[in-house]
Amino acid sequence: MDRVDPPRITPSVPVAIALGSNLGDRRGHLLWAIERLSGILANVRVSSLIETEPFDVPNEQPPYLNGVMVGEATLAAEELLEVLLTLERAQGRTRPSLRAPRTLDLDLILYGQSVIQTPTLVVPHPRFRERPFVLQPLAEVAGEWRDPVTGKTIAEISEQLTAHN
Repeated sequence: MDRVDPPRITPSVPVAIALGSNLGDRRGHLLWAIERLSGILANVRVSSLIETEPFDVPNEQPPYLNGVMVGEATLAAEELLEVLLTLERAQGRTRPSLRAPRTLDLDLILYGQSVIQTPTLVVPHPRFRERPFVLQPLAEVAGEWRDPVTGKTIAEISEQLTAHN
């Protein structure tokens, strides 16, 4: 009799994804992405959406609408990144230059307690600790989560950044 292996069950990993848009229907782009990502993540929580001035950009740009969503993923980090890039392209995201304006920007900020450094993916996101437009919404929905690099909670990192600005 042939042996049948049970299906492999991938454990859920808590993930944080930053959302941003500063071109076109900003709110519409973000809500569209949230709806699609809610179909592949479990236990989704979405922060408030906040308008922010462009940060660390080379030229004048319209204001951003930013937020964060957290949930649980069963996809590998690289697979989740590919989903994010596909969604960006579907909403008309182009990359004519570094930090150019965008219809939709989706960044994988945290993937559980993993520290990943490959040519195509760095997690935790290398600059999330410097960005109030990521930290404040992330603290709103997952302030108790810990940064796997510093060991600090998201709330602690956000408070420290606010105190220094």
